[in-house]
Formats: sequence, structure tokens, C-alpha cells
Amino acid sequence: MQGTKNVILAGCVLTLVSGLAVAEEDSLGQREYRANCAVCHGVAGKGNGPYAELLRVALPDLTQLAKDNGGVFPFDRVYEIIDGRIEVKAHGPRGMPVWGNNYSYELYQELVDQYLKDPSAPFDAESFVRERIHAVISHLKSMQGE
Repeated sequence: MQGTKNVILAGCVLTLVSGLAVAEEDSLGQREYRANCAVCHGVAGKGNGPYAELLRVALPDLTQLAKDNGGVFPFDRVYEIIDGRIEVKAHGPRGMPVWGNNYSYELYQELVDQYLKDPSAPFDAESFVRERIHAVISHLKSMQGE
């Protein structure tokens, strides 16, 4: 009986440890990228997602952003493109969803639920949007040179 308990306990510990490792690897930026970007840009960021062939323009290889910018990751440009709320005329017509608006809408839904629970709770919508975009950018930076 004691041996069975030890085996069960060891199994639980291994499950917990492996779960923590997966949770550490699966960052907010990685989850956001997979949920919102990979369908067009591909899981590996090479521009070959399942929807890529449906688009009128070729998608960039997101793993080469720094290389294509003289070795420096173009943080500001990437932020503006992901956010999309400020139209950059030099970029031409907007070909990507406006994630800043999307994140704001998601926040609105969360805040309504939060407000119903605690009407005095403070919030900052722009901080929420920035956090999500920064997480995606952090994930993109980690993909450079792949």
C-alpha cells in the first residue's frame, strides 16, 4: 500500500512539475501570437499561416525583423502596426486587424464583469492594451533569427 502511495505521489509531483514547465514556456505573448497572429503569419512567424494564401500581399518573415532593420528590432514600428489605431499613411491601406481596438473591446467586456463585482475598482484601459501588445512584441523579439 505504501509503495502505491509513493507511486501516486511521484506521479502527481511529475505532473505538477511538467505543468509548471509548460506554463512558463507558454507566455502571454506566445498565447496572444498563437491566438491572433499565427493564422496569417504562421506559428513560426515565417508568413505562411493557413490564411496567408488568401491575402493580396506577401507577409513578412517576422523572424527577420531585426535583421531587415540593420540588426535592431524595430520596436516602435512593430508596436504601431500591431496597435493599428493610428493610421500610418506610409504603410498604405490597413491590411491587418486593428488589435488596439480589439484589445480595448476585450477589456471593456472584462471591466463590465469587474464593475458588477466591485464598482469602485480602478482601471486603465490603455495599460491593458499596451500590456498585450508588449507581450506580443516580446514574443516576436524572442523569435528573431530563427
